[in-house]
Amino acid sequence: MAKKFKSGLILKTIAALTFFVVGANAHFQMLIPSNSVIEDGANNKEILTYKFAHPFENHLMNMDKPNEVGVFVDGKKELISDLSAKKDGEFSYYQATYQIQKPGIYQFYIDPKPYFEPAEDVFIRHITKTIVDAYGVGEGWEKPVGLKAEIAALTRPYGLYAGNIFSGVVLYKGKPSPNTIVEVELYNTTGLKAPSEAYVTQQVMTNKNGEFSFAMPKAGWWGFAALIEDDETIQKDGKNYPIELGAVLWVEVKNY
Repeated sequence: MAKKFKSGLILKTIAALTFFVVGANAHFQMLIPSNSVIEDGANNKEILTYKFAHPFENHLMNMDKPNEVGVFVDGKKELISDLSAKKDGEFSYYQATYQIQKPGIYQFYIDPKPYFEPAEDVFIRHITKTIVDAYGVGEGWEKPVGLKAEIAALTRPYGLYAGNIFSGVVLYKGKPSPNTIVEVELYNTTGLKAPSEAYVTQQVMTNKNGEFSFAMPKAGWWGFAALIEDDETIQKDGKNYPIELGAVLWVEVKNY
């Protein structure tokens, strides 16, 4: 009896550890535009792709229709309504197009429908943005949109080379968020292999002023996700669950 119990316990432990390793990878809401810089009027149509994924492993997750999708330009928000649902195998994601007609700094954003993660007993709501410069305006990229959680850039968030250091400040309800973990991942579209699980998601922590920095070693799209425990909860099946609120920013890096 003791042997049977011990064997069963070992099997359950292995199963739990396997689930933890598989499920421990960071979730990222993604917002990838077709261009991070617009310089030519003939190429001014942005194709915006919204995915929920483990970016480094290129593992897509199912995404519900977002609560709000828009762009912040000239000091005001403009909603984007022409979302189209797409499929990648069994997983859903969304796309939209946006015609950039005039010079400006365009901060595209998405506030997704919260995703329930049963492995962590938490809802995940990653408010995400990316910043596009149109026609070399070059001013205003540091301004926050006014989202509940967001990263305001301290380094210009476009025109970046591999090896550049990116710095930002994490804001929660408009105020800097100190001692906050920021998870960082490369959107791995070239089949890179990490040496081990610990290398998939990088982590930095904000200082007392809510600021962080990270050097991006390779070309591609890099996601920064500052994780904050929200002051709201969501009820599911008669129980209140906490919300992991993410302030997420995507920036593009290119080689020399």
